[in-house]
Amino acid sequence: MTHHYFKVFTQRNTAVLLLLGFASGLPLALTSGTLQAWMTVAGLDLTTIGFFSLVGQAYVFKFLWSPLMDRYSLPFLGRRRGWMLLTQVSLIILIFAIGCLNPQHDLWLMAALAVMIAFFSASQDIVFDAYKTDVLSAEQRGNGAAISVLGYRLAMLVSGGLALWIAHYYIGWRSTYWLMSLLMFIGVFATLWAKEPESEIATPRTIEQAIVEPLKDFFGRNNAWLILLLIVLYKMGDAFAGSLSTTFLIRGVGFNAGEVGLVNKTLGLFATIIGVLIGGILMQRLTLFRALMLFGILQAVSNFGYWILAVTDKNIMTMGSAIFFENLCGGMGTAAFVALLMTLCNRSFSATQFALLSALSAVGRVYVGPVAGWFVEHYDWPLFYLFTIVMALPGLFLLAICRQTLEYTQKNDSFLPRLHFSQQYHSAIRLVIAGAVLLGTWLILLFWSAADFSAFYYLKEVLLSLGGLLCLIGIIMGCLLDYLAIRQKTAN
Repeated sequence: MTHHYFKVFTQRNTAVLLLLGFASGLPLALTSGTLQAWMTVAGLDLTTIGFFSLVGQAYVFKFLWSPLMDRYSLPFLGRRRGWMLLTQVSLIILIFAIGCLNPQHDLWLMAALAVMIAFFSASQDIVFDAYKTDVLSAEQRGNGAAISVLGYRLAMLVSGGLALWIAHYYIGWRSTYWLMSLLMFIGVFATLWAKEPESEIATPRTIEQAIVEPLKDFFGRNNAWLILLLIVLYKMGDAFAGSLSTTFLIRGVGFNAGEVGLVNKTLGLFATIIGVLIGGILMQRLTLFRALMLFGILQAVSNFGYWILAVTDKNIMTMGSAIFFENLCGGMGTAAFVALLMTLCNRSFSATQFALLSALSAVGRVYVGPVAGWFVEHYDWPLFYLFTIVMALPGLFLLAICRQTLEYTQKNDSFLPRLHFSQQYHSAIRLVIAGAVLLGTWLILLFWSAADFSAFYYLKEVLLSLGGLLCLIGIIMGCLLDYLAIRQKTAN
């Protein structure tokens, strides 16, 4: 039995998945934590640093173009490997280019390149997720996912902790980014070495098959709105705690970039890997709901470590303990959360639905930055980390509401269909779509007028307010209908 469990580790796909996982994880820190550290050392203000977290928009909206990467193939290397090679070569060029800039003099050009890096990185994630789904058999997917996550985490260790260390002590920030650009050739090698997966599922032939059907399938399920909100909120406390962690440790506590790279990035990622493994072991004994609830509570409690660090004197042992415990619990939560995403995917549309769900899970990481920066400037670090604990509670509350739906899905490997309030659900969807269009227009104007904040000021304000209001009304309406459907089913 042990031999059967470890069989996947002896196959060629193992090395391919490890290297492709590495290439997938490398760009993320280069537009988030590592770039944040570079700007912090360069002396930029907290509001600007927090605003730069918005460059990760592509990780939230990647579901918008994921059906196109399912529908169309490039004229080389096949449907999956062709797209992977294109995204990897683009990342090599862009990461090298951003290393040629200076945050104090080329801020907006750096922001534009960071947005493009995030776009191609998110696109690489889409294709890599689809490649894993296609190339692994059902019994291999658990171990295959572990291998790819290991590669992903190792890459974050390299582009996070190691990058901070060598930038601070040895070669500087520019040369560090050039080195990271060279490391992306690992992904190119893995793509050329890999075999194009042979899939029995036909390529989508129409836009309806590629886009509409996966959405119709998901929103035709019972409690779909509550589940989507759960995905956004489950790790929200974790997202707030980590949004300015590098800046907190450097500016709030007083550690230098090298110490932060060694402890926060290196020890933190090591603890996350341990947490993922522990979470996977415990989940063999727990139901999905109980694992999510237990690990979610531990995630919330672990943020107390940062509060202790904020109210006590500078001590590297205290920092190490707080970071290790928080990342350990976060890793356990990640194991259960990834299992939740996999459970919610219909295998007929797994690529598009996984892109949609994983994009929603990135909302917290992308959008909390500006709010976190504003909160710290007005209320300071200790109260901020108490606030992160409070922000973990709504996700746990939603999890309790969705218990029946999750347990049914896990037990039956199918989804409860929606039976009530069909017309009202359609109205909620229309409201959200209208709000999303207005918010998309606001984002375009925001970046278009970045150099002149006053340009289109009133139009941007109206688009933001009205778009946000319509989305909020639609989401609240959908969640309320889900809750009423649960009550009606319970009454029956």
